[in-house]
Amino acid sequence: MAAENKSAKKTAGKPGKAGLLQGDEARFVADEEGRLIHATGAFAALIGQPADTAQGRSLPDILAFEDPDNALQTRNMFGAAQRAYIDVLNEGVHKVRLFGPAEARAQFQFDKIVTPDGRRFVVGSEVAGKNAPAQDMAFAEKIMELVGAAEPAEPPAAKITAASDEGELRHFLNMTNDLMAISRRDGAISRVNPAFNDTLGFTDDELRARSFIDLVLPEDRPHVRNCLRGLIRDEGGDGQIIDFEARMVAKNGAVHCMEWRQKRVGRTVYTVGRDVTAVKEHESALRTQARMLGEAQAIGHMGHWRWAVGAEDIVWSDEIYRIFGVDRKNFTPTLDHVNAMLHRRDVGRLMQAFQRAIIEQNNYEMDIRILRPGGEVRYVRCEGKCEMDEEGEVIALFGIMQDITERTLHERQLKEAKDAAERAYAAKSQFLANMSHELRTPLNAIIGFSEMMQRQLLGPIGTEKYLDYITGIRESGEHLLDLISDILDMSKIEAGKYELDVEELNAAKVIRLAVHMMEGRAQEAKIRVAIDIGNEDLQIVCDRRAFMQILLNLLSNAIKFTDPGGDVRVECAGREDFMLVRVHDTGIGIPANKLACITNPFEQAASHYTREHEGTGLGLAITKDLVELHGGSLHIDSTVGVGTCVTVKLPYNAYEFVKKRKGKK
Repeated sequence: MAAENKSAKKTAGKPGKAGLLQGDEARFVADEEGRLIHATGAFAALIGQPADTAQGRSLPDILAFEDPDNALQTRNMFGAAQRAYIDVLNEGVHKVRLFGPAEARAQFQFDKIVTPDGRRFVVGSEVAGKNAPAQDMAFAEKIMELVGAAEPAEPPAAKITAASDEGELRHFLNMTNDLMAISRRDGAISRVNPAFNDTLGFTDDELRARSFIDLVLPEDRPHVRNCLRGLIRDEGGDGQIIDFEARMVAKNGAVHCMEWRQKRVGRTVYTVGRDVTAVKEHESALRTQARMLGEAQAIGHMGHWRWAVGAEDIVWSDEIYRIFGVDRKNFTPTLDHVNAMLHRRDVGRLMQAFQRAIIEQNNYEMDIRILRPGGEVRYVRCEGKCEMDEEGEVIALFGIMQDITERTLHERQLKEAKDAAERAYAAKSQFLANMSHELRTPLNAIIGFSEMMQRQLLGPIGTEKYLDYITGIRESGEHLLDLISDILDMSKIEAGKYELDVEELNAAKVIRLAVHMMEGRAQEAKIRVAIDIGNEDLQIVCDRRAFMQILLNLLSNAIKFTDPGGDVRVECAGREDFMLVRVHDTGIGIPANKLACITNPFEQAASHYTREHEGTGLGLAITKDLVELHGGSLHIDSTVGVGTCVTVKLPYNAYEFVKKRKGKK
């Protein structure tokens, strides 16, 4: 048996001599990567190549499985990890297609063999018939002998030993790019390697005339002397190693940045250096780019960020810290900390944008509001993209944040100015529409009555009927005067020319006087007017004429828009900081969509084509402005068909507010 094993060893790897793989059966042996190492003549004929030239070919190149899902373990839930051919092959009988001069189909038994020394092989044998036979153990044993599984065919390799002489070491030293030198304790250089000569450009003779410190850039020599002082003075003893950086001046004047390591043994100093000039230049370029990027981001109020999916921390650039008004040393950008600084309505929007970006793998952008530690609100534009891994999964989100507060406020001001211009244009159109009716009506009466009296159509002057016409002329003139007065008052208020003449007065007396002045109109309209004053001695400081105009405008509107039989009630009460005046009516009411604009100039609740009541639409606008000139406020509550309540709040002393307003002018 021993003789047989020796024979097998001698013939391993030589199928022509061993005869183990000869015969009419198609068989092959491949290594664990699927490369042919032995093949029978019958198998070589199937692929159209001689057996000796087939060696080295890859199995995937010469055959394909009819059912690859059954033959190969191709699916890997963790990605396309690299695995050997033998690891993905399933043992057993598989149908294959062989790529030769003419495509052939056959069944092969695939087996795996592992030798005691850990080598692995794939063995294939052609199978005849439909049923898979049992494994040919005799053939497997022959394969084991063929590949030398019993014991290594070659003696073990010799152990690695040290270089046999100085010549071998010198070959290695001459191949390195590191600079090497041997010098004495006084710094005189005695030997260098070729890399030292090539880098600095000095010959051996030139270097022997110099010391190591002579090659150092003058600006760096104090630092190098301090580094070498301890090494040269035996402070560290033999074997001490020091590391330092220094710039060296080459023969041609070029400056090289070097990293040096020196070791002293006895009176000899061994030096090894590495040229890091390119690295330093690259680092300098990166620092320059980072500085320029930081300055550009500061100019544009824009910073970049990155968040790894599932992580808590977010990476911020310096500018984003400035945008949020926090210090890098005292603030850690995490999801919780960022959410705490967002406006409460934007917290959910930002997280939804992140989640949607991860799920849909789309870019996104949105505007958010942040609250700085001091309470200042800033508007920020956040734009981001998804970072993918090799499997196409989102592993991070990154993007930019830009402070757009100034732009947002400017756009808002432009929009407000545009809206104001549009309202002014609409007010002008509405004013013309109103005035075309309001001015013509009294003018027609004045002209008509005057013409009848001039022509004495009803008889000579002195006829009693002319007295009615004179009354109509007076009333129309008074109406025109009221219209013109309202327009002039509104113009003065809008131009800031309306001056208040404040004085102390009894609010109850002024209210009762205003009601008394409107009693005649109320009686004609068959409307009841009631007064409810909580404190008859209530004193306020305001403009008497303006306060009276406020009351008359509110009472006039209440009576005008209340049907006969309705009620109007005036209330007056004192509060802690202001006086409250309310005018209630049971009139037609104001539609809800008109409440927001009913106090605008020339605005009326009904269309000028359908309204049944005369007026310029300036009454409430003037009233609101007069109230605000005193530092007060006006509020309207109304329900169509039920009635309206106008509430006026006036400070007890408007003098201070009027004084401040004049000071600002």
